[in-house]
Formats: sequence, C-alpha cells, structure tokens
Amino acid sequence: MEIKKGTNRFYITDGNQELGEITYIFQEDDVINVNHTFVDPSLRGQGMASKLLNKIIKMARKDNLKVIPTCSYAVAKLTRSDKYNDILTK
Repeated sequence: MEIKKGTNRFYITDGNQELGEITYIFQEDDVINVNHTFVDPSLRGQGMASKLLNKIIKMARKDNLKVIPTCSYAVAKLTRSDKYNDILTK
C-alpha cells in the first residue's frame, strides 16, 4: 500500500486500485481548502485517513500554504488543538 500525490489530492493505492483519498482546491495562490476525505471501509480503523491528512499538513508547511478545512474529518483533526495553528487560516 502506498500514498501518492495526484492533482490536488493524495491517494492510497494498492496496485492499481485506489482505496482512499484526500482532496483540496486552491482558494488563493497560498490557501488550500481541504474539502474531502475518503477511506475504503476495508482500511478504516487503521489510521489511513490520518496518514492522508499528514501529507496535506507536510505539504502546507513545506510550501508555506494556509489551510481551510471544510471536510468534517479535516475540521475535527485540525481544530482540536493548537498544534496546527501555523497552517490554519485565521
């Protein structure tokens, strides 16, 4: 199983089958909206959604992007503590 970067998304692949994804759209040149997270039921409970979100977090920090979380998973994970304040929009 591998996580790959696609156009405005990261996705989980097992061979040629996609088993999950997290997507984003650019709101501005330096602001992304994380708008969708999906993990196949066969992988749920294994931390795969968290691994996908971590790819977004690393990308945002590396590329100096701000994040607007709108999918329910991203909202829950990114707003529960202060450790992501550096990437969240104000």
